[in-house]
Parts: sequence; structure tokens; C-alpha cells
Amino acid sequence: MARIEGIPQRKAGLVVRLAYWFSKRMVGKVVEPALITAHHPWIFRASGAYEFMLDRARVVDARLKALVSLKAAALIGCPF
Repeated sequence: MARIEGIPQRKAGLVVRLAYWFSKRMVGKVVEPALITAHHPWIFRASGAYEFMLDRARVVDARLKALVSLKAAALIGCPF
């Protein structure tokens, strides 16, 4: 649980609403990091660009990337 409240969809701008929609489509709900980083537009855009480029990277197999992501999340106690 975050220490600060995220930006609700009804108060979010167009770009943030679009990102929320993609998050719901991919994960089933709006992920907490998206809610929190929506407070600062530049950080939100940079985070989105990073996630987009990470998804597009083809040097490492997608299954291996998913496994590494799962292991890193388990090590730090993240539910995602």
C-alpha cells in the first residue's frame, strides 16, 4: 500500500486515462505505480516510455524477461 493516494480516473488527464485503460487491459486493474506516478506528468511519461521500450526489447526471450521480473518482484516483496 502506498503512502500517498493515487490520481483517480475521473481527475486524470487524457494521457493518464489512456495509460489506465492499457493497465486494466493488460493486468486487469490499474497498477499502483501508475496511480502514484500520475501525480507528476514527466515522471509518468518517462515511466511509460521505459515500460514501452522494455516490452519492445527483443535481445532476451520474452519468457526469460517475465521470469526475471517475477524473481525480482519476489525478492523485494512486490505483488506484481
